[in-house]
Amino acid sequence: MLNGKTAIITGGSRGLGEAIGYKMASMGANIAIVDVGDPALAEKVCAKCRQEYGVEAKAYQCDVSDFDAVKQVVTLIKADFGTAHILVNNAGITRDGLAPMMKEEDFDKVIAVNLKGAFNMIRHTSALFIRNREGCIINIASVAGLMGNVGQCNYAASKAGLIGLTKTIAKELAPKGVRCNAIAPGFIATDMTGNQTDNPLLKMIPLGKMGEAADVAEAAGYLATAKYVTGDVLRVDGGIAM
Repeated sequence: MLNGKTAIITGGSRGLGEAIGYKMASMGANIAIVDVGDPALAEKVCAKCRQEYGVEAKAYQCDVSDFDAVKQVVTLIKADFGTAHILVNNAGITRDGLAPMMKEEDFDKVIAVNLKGAFNMIRHTSALFIRNREGCIINIASVAGLMGNVGQCNYAASKAGLIGLTKTIAKELAPKGVRCNAIAPGFIATDMTGNQTDNPLLKMIPLGKMGEAADVAEAAGYLATAKYVTGDVLRVDGGIAM
């Protein structure tokens, strides 16, 4: 399925990124984990990819909001793997608060990581995809970018921007054989979402429960192989954004 391909996954040391890494590895892809956090966590994911799925896997520490740092890490990945075929822009943070009281730095930081970080990765990997005449970019957005969410004006704006970025990149790079899609998860049980059992929004989910990281990973696996799908936003949300 993805044998011989290399997938770059940002924010891949835990949560959705970790699950997506294992999914891609199970499909035969070599894995490059890009994460700003504890290198030991990223290496643990890589070790599992190597041991359980028999693929190459390597971790890189990088702040995706730093344009020059991303350029350097993509150069390292190219040197280690030869090229790349798949990019999953999963790195993301939250700094929640109501807009009238939100600190400027909290707004700026979320936009920088969630939106600019995705642009930085696309900007520096696109040459590899164009040279290969194939590529798959998967941006992890959110239903917050489709619906808005109280207390998350920065996060919702970053994810809505990511959807706009997805559609534009899809149009720009389609002639080069490069596809770009987004996944919009709903309430998914991860370290970032925490305990949501008392969240009143759970009652709005038609399927009546939170999703799992594996649900998003399955969607990423599909988009990685869906050769005639581009510019789409695939909701994995139990129906909340219908």
